[in-house]
Amino acid sequence: MRLAGFLAFALLSISILSYGISGSAFATSDPNPALPVSTDLDIVSNGASVKISGTVKDYDSSSGKGLTFIITSPDNNIVGIGQLTPNSDGSFSKSFVSGGPLWKLNGDYTVKFQYGADKSEVSVNYVGADSQPVINQPEPPVVTEPEPPVVTEPEPPVVTEPDPEPPVVTEPEPTCGAGTELVNGICQVVKTDEKGGGCLIATAAYGSELAPQVQFLREIRDNTVMSTSSGAAFMSGFNQLYYSFSPTIADMERENPMFQEAVRAFITPMVSTLSIMTLADDGSEFEVLGLGISVIALNLGMYIAAPALIGFKVNRIIKSRK
Repeated sequence: MRLAGFLAFALLSISILSYGISGSAFATSDPNPALPVSTDLDIVSNGASVKISGTVKDYDSSSGKGLTFIITSPDNNIVGIGQLTPNSDGSFSKSFVSGGPLWKLNGDYTVKFQYGADKSEVSVNYVGADSQPVINQPEPPVVTEPEPPVVTEPEPPVVTEPDPEPPVVTEPEPTCGAGTELVNGICQVVKTDEKGGGCLIATAAYGSELAPQVQFLREIRDNTVMSTSSGAAFMSGFNQLYYSFSPTIADMERENPMFQEAVRAFITPMVSTLSIMTLADDGSEFEVLGLGISVIALNLGMYIAAPALIGFKVNRIIKSRK
């Protein structure tokens, strides 16, 4: 009986230990067998470099499917998006720097990957937000000590000596961590090309991220719109809608050249109207907001109001001939 009880206790202990070990070993990995991903860090601070690796099982480079990723904040806002091209064996990796104007909250930031119908995600805990709780410490009690008795002594002779010059203390420059640089004595996050992600539909329509039209869209977004608080708020809401359907349309463009040409013809007038935004000074809330509303109104008139008016007039002409 004692031997049987000892064996049962040993088996229970081994089961508990193996569960704890397996749980910690895969704390940063996604168990999806079709698209496994993992990250090298669980907890990151402001400016830390995060590397995410994974593998696309049964990868076929000729299928025309793209591997997209979206980074969302704890309040489910999109802070980054882009596309990756896996290696010939299906493996891929992506490195990014945590922090920036869109990383406003502490908590879990989720990186979601999608390849066709296969989806996977992995999370990192960000602890580098500027807003920290303020803890008010109670002031120590004031202890009043009794005054010592006044003893009158003869005054010593006054000797006038020159005041010594205070020593010059040179403060050492702060040491910045990985992914940051020293600017005017302050460590700031190194700017990268991931302010708001890639223009997926335009990239697929014009065939490359280096196309002049795609670079023009990126410069308008990063240098003009994102330079103001109202522009950053607009891009945050716009990204929620745009990136909910843009990966699917980009895949359809790569699979169908005729559809790609149609999308290119459709978005070219809109890209041309965005040249109005170059008239705004970077950082000017009034100019960016005013010209942005003008561009939106122009596109609504060009894509909705004008076709509706033409259709109405054609309908009246057809009815008058009957």
